[in-house]
Amino acid sequence: MAPRVAQRGCALITGGSGGIGAAVARGLAADGWAVAISYRSRAEAARAVAEQIGEAGGKATLLQADVSERGAAEELCGRAEQRFELPLLVLVNNAAVIADHPVVMLDDESWQAVLETNLSAAFRLTRRALPRMVSERFGRVVNVASVVGPRANPGQAAYAASKAGLVGFTKTVAVEVARHGVTANAIAPGLIETEATEDVRGAMLPRIPARRVGEPAEVAACARFLVSEAAAYVTGSVLTVDGGLSA
Repeated sequence: MAPRVAQRGCALITGGSGGIGAAVARGLAADGWAVAISYRSRAEAARAVAEQIGEAGGKATLLQADVSERGAAEELCGRAEQRFELPLLVLVNNAAVIADHPVVMLDDESWQAVLETNLSAAFRLTRRALPRMVSERFGRVVNVASVVGPRANPGQAAYAASKAGLVGFTKTVAVEVARHGVTANAIAPGLIETEATEDVRGAMLPRIPARRVGEPAEVAACARFLVSEAAAYVTGSVLTVDGGLSA
């Protein structure tokens, strides 16, 4: 059964054109949420996700933007609410970029690009979305972090810093708005079958106790739970989805 609150609000998923973001968009739409799918450059892939949702009887709209730009948060949240004529009650910060280099070879521009997309964008979007969630006495912020952050992964200093920062940000937001019926949680995926992991699956697979790569739908299932009314008492948590990699 779709959650009752889905009828009075909409959801925004950043980085929703493929992989985890697309799976989350499809899952929330199946739960009754009108979903706004944000993408930067993969228009055709984003359109395919929206079409899949429509064919399944759900509601979806596409929003093109670069979340690293400072004005993107206001634009995305405002357009989502305008198109559905509903308040934004669910925000899934999933958009991310990677710049893999050893620290001594990591230039300022690459560092800044990763931090702006992976961390600063989540901050700005959450800051924009929270007032309406608080006024509605219901809101869900789900930040897609990573198992890379609390543990070392050579060559990913910028990515790890952004994801570790995202976890700290999530916990702080959670305690600030908990009394208003708004939750903030993070999901920390491990090795998931997406385009971004194609080159490392072979090397990482032996390190995973489950001896397999995770599916985007398995991460999406966690997001669906955290967004649901059943998770109203879950906030400030980090849900790890990694087949035992970080156990």
